[in-house]
Amino acid sequence: MNITLTGKTALVGGSSAGIGKAIAQQLAASGASVVLMARSEDRLKAALKELPVDQEQHHRYIVTDFEDYDQHHKCMARFFSVNHVDILVNNTNGPAAGGVFTKTETDYQRAFELLFQNAVNTTRLALPHMRNQGFGRIINVSSMTVKEPSATLVLSNTMRTALVSWSKTLASAVASDGITVNSILTGFFDTDRLNSLLKQQADDTGIPFDELKRRRIEAIPVKRLGDPREYGSLVAFLASEYASFLTGAAIPLDGGAAAGLL
Repeated sequence: MNITLTGKTALVGGSSAGIGKAIAQQLAASGASVVLMARSEDRLKAALKELPVDQEQHHRYIVTDFEDYDQHHKCMARFFSVNHVDILVNNTNGPAAGGVFTKTETDYQRAFELLFQNAVNTTRLALPHMRNQGFGRIINVSSMTVKEPSATLVLSNTMRTALVSWSKTLASAVASDGITVNSILTGFFDTDRLNSLLKQQADDTGIPFDELKRRRIEAIPVKRLGDPREYGSLVAFLASEYASFLTGAAIPLDGGAAAGLL
């Protein structure tokens, strides 16, 4: 199978590092022109230099802060007023960890804007062009906690589940326009985000970081963390013509970590 995305433009959120960066690299390797999006311009510039251009791709970046809802919404409105994309990857940094009794009403509102409303707004801006051309790919970076909520990630549990549900509804509404909408339920990948969560857990519990990481890996049936490049490969497939009959799905990518069937 040769995935070719030549002539397509992809907008990838959170793409200066980690999973988002790996997604951008694989889309570019498949021929797409990629628009990187994150808040650190220095990291964006560095990531941009790593994207292949052997198929005459034209890569760019957008500096924006997903946690500043009004600023980010205006940024996206400006971008889509003069640009369009064929592939949209909704990916942002996650909210701070914490349980049910540690979060305030303000925390929930900010998480709603970060994980749900940002993705909804950006998707709505991307859709007109996709519908007009009869092709589009919307891919949401979500979490396995949609299936098995984590007691220490109450904000992520709640808002990512809402986005997956909305995406399922959207998938049916735009399927006849040649647009697919899918979500990936992310397991534990070898990223700075995972290390940050484990460090916080170590501080909260007094259990050494290395021990927590060992336990995390041991709990995964394949006995290792995911490689972000594996994530990029799945996204490239979902963005391609090969996945034109696959829509409305929430696909686990977790090394078998989620025990539930549904």
